[in-house]
Amino acid sequence: MNLGLSQNHFELLGLPIAYSVDAARLERAYRDLQSRVHPDRFAASTEAERRVAMQWATRANEAYRTLRDPLERARYLLDLKGFDTAEESNTAMPADFLMQQMEWRDAAAEARRARDRVRLARLRDDIKAERGEMLQLLERALDAERNYDAGCSLVRKLRFLERLDEEIGEAIEPSRDAK
Repeated sequence: MNLGLSQNHFELLGLPIAYSVDAARLERAYRDLQSRVHPDRFAASTEAERRVAMQWATRANEAYRTLRDPLERARYLLDLKGFDTAEESNTAMPADFLMQQMEWRDAAAEARRARDRVRLARLRDDIKAERGEMLQLLERALDAERNYDAGCSLVRKLRFLERLDEEIGEAIEPSRDAK
């Protein structure tokens, strides 16, 4: 195994350091790397070589999981560029975004009380559409404009949407049992 220990996830998988990732290329790179470092290939090797293979397989899995998920990939890329998304400490959001959040939360609470799965599903669709638009803005901010501050702000907004989607998902599940 001739892999560099200091490689970041992109380098490890032979991908350009960019937000936009070709999913098929990512998949191929991961499968290729796994075929080279999978611990099963080193079953007859020394204990030290098996341990190293396990470490590399773990790194390959972590890199793949991170780069496959758009939000995790953005966080990782921003960190590589020296930017902290400050998701836990910076909760300041534009007023229009916060208003939309409150409207969705109110609508979700009302639909939950009414056990209205159709309305909850529509809310989830709205959030999914908003998320898709934000992911496009994130790609433009990070790749085309290299505006990492805007990227951090978009990651924080996407985190809000992620939490709201989880809440609605939790509201949908119990209502399935109730009906």
